[in-house]
Amino acid sequence: MLSDDELALIQAIGDTGSLTRAAAVLGKAPSTVSHAARQLEARFDALLFDRRRYRLQLTPAGQLLAQEAQRLALDVSRLTRRVKQVAGGWEDRLWIVIDEIMEFETLVPVIRAFDVLQSGVVLRITHEVLNGTWEALRDGRADLVIGATNEPPAIPKLRWFELGVMEWVFAVSPRHPLAKVREPLQQEQLLPYRAVVVADSSRTTERRGYGWLSGQQTLAAPSMRAKILLQRDGLGIGWLPRRRVQALLKQGDLVEKRVADAREPNVLYVAWRSDHTGRAMDWWLSQLRQPRLAQRLVQGVDVVV
Repeated sequence: MLSDDELALIQAIGDTGSLTRAAAVLGKAPSTVSHAARQLEARFDALLFDRRRYRLQLTPAGQLLAQEAQRLALDVSRLTRRVKQVAGGWEDRLWIVIDEIMEFETLVPVIRAFDVLQSGVVLRITHEVLNGTWEALRDGRADLVIGATNEPPAIPKLRWFELGVMEWVFAVSPRHPLAKVREPLQQEQLLPYRAVVVADSSRTTERRGYGWLSGQQTLAAPSMRAKILLQRDGLGIGWLPRRRVQALLKQGDLVEKRVADAREPNVLYVAWRSDHTGRAMDWWLSQLRQPRLAQRLVQGVDVVV
């Protein structure tokens, strides 16, 4: 590792091409700079400065030393900041998994507010679906999960609170054959038509699904928004978050249908493990407990297309 003075010496010689000018930049006598340069070469047992030409230049070995020394200095500086950050109670990083049922744009203002803290904590935000969200927390792929559905599973040191309740509406395109069928719709009336689903992202546990019947054909969509658009275009049927399709229902792009077996509202959860807490986690939990933010997250953004 080079000292700050040695790094400054190499930089000054490389920039000026002259011991005299380098000495002026460094505020030292030329003889002192020349002696320091030779000591540096002796330390590495390598020719670092090309003195054969009119302009003093770094040799390839000197260029390599300068580049690597600067990189190492930056690494040490970053490591020093991270050590101070963790010593101050901030985590090195915070991994957040959002259930896909949530909409990412509702979290953007929260991320902006977190940046204002200048904590240095690295955020990693991804999404999962249904059991995949809980699984990410259990397997260490998440420190915090937002919007998880189903009852909290048995996970060591699990902590959680309810974010809110999501209500559902069974909706079809006005062009779909079910649009004009007399209500309430029975299961046997739904079975011949394809259900649009957002597939469970679980990797190891049993995958679950909502809104489709045993033996019914399904179309797996990559997101809830995609599911809404597919149903709007008559490519399938199923349950949709009521608040997110209000505009589509009002303007007639979707038609609400009553069914005999109504879907119960889903409780959405915020969850974390008590052995993975720090100042960043505490800050996020305090934000998510605010009723107005929780309401925005649960209700989402009304789809208007």
